[in-house]
Amino acid sequence: MTLAEAVLLTVITASTPLLIAAIGELLAERAGVLNLGVEGMMAVGAACAFAAAVSLDSTLGGFVAGAGAGMALSLVFAFAVLGVAANQVASGLALTILGLGLSGVIGAPFVGARRDPIAHLSLPGLTDLPFIGRPLFGQDPIVYLSFALAAAMAWFLFRTRGGLTLRAIGEDHASAHALGLPVLKARFLAILFGGACAGLAGAYLSLVYTRFWSPGMTGGRGWIALALVVFAAWRPGRALAGAYLFGLATVLQLHAQAGAIRLPSQLLSAMPYLVTILALVILAARDRRSTGAPASLGIPFVPDR
Repeated sequence: MTLAEAVLLTVITASTPLLIAAIGELLAERAGVLNLGVEGMMAVGAACAFAAAVSLDSTLGGFVAGAGAGMALSLVFAFAVLGVAANQVASGLALTILGLGLSGVIGAPFVGARRDPIAHLSLPGLTDLPFIGRPLFGQDPIVYLSFALAAAMAWFLFRTRGGLTLRAIGEDHASAHALGLPVLKARFLAILFGGACAGLAGAYLSLVYTRFWSPGMTGGRGWIALALVVFAAWRPGRALAGAYLFGLATVLQLHAQAGAIRLPSQLLSAMPYLVTILALVILAARDRRSTGAPASLGIPFVPDR
């Protein structure tokens, strides 16, 4: 394997959890819900997925448990912001704190355990192609699932009646409610989907990316996923490109540290976050009038009684 091929494979692995979490949050925000608890849901998903995979000796069971854990935690958020119309920003931050704490409790008995690598696709004659073989035809199933999620999200939002309804709710929930559209139901389902995606992204971190669990292993990736949605202007295709951009920044800083570049390791570790900030600044400077954000994003909805 060449160095370039090894770097490309690492970039794909590092980008996959970012893409999955960003796609889930993108749908929630298109419905008008700002969920800042992605980091917490990812952490709980990582812990529950690893605990289930070790206990059941099943990687598939681990992924199901991770997605389920993220969805379960999102129910708490849904109750707060839809049930009692609580502030979405405060509720999301509280969810992150809760998730990080729960993940520490759940994962504590499994510190030091390791999992075997997940099976990868192998197509005779294609996987063995130089340079492009393994990156395109030798990935694990979750990588292909992340691509399918991005494509399905683009199709749903812009090619279906349900997607049009969801976008209408995110733009003006009062008018949508007056037209008889199910605002609360649509937002509830979008929150659950976002939670499942965040939990699945966390499961990928512990079962594929590192193959062990440790406290704080999400490392701010949930916040990067949130920034990705803004960077992508709430479009799935741009979210895919942005996830790989930030994944590349993450991998390059690791190779920079391994190559003994004469820069402080703390600065190199901050590279992915610096790239995130820089990308958001460039996006804002390019279009100061509109970022494409749904007009009702973050605004509580209380139906008329």
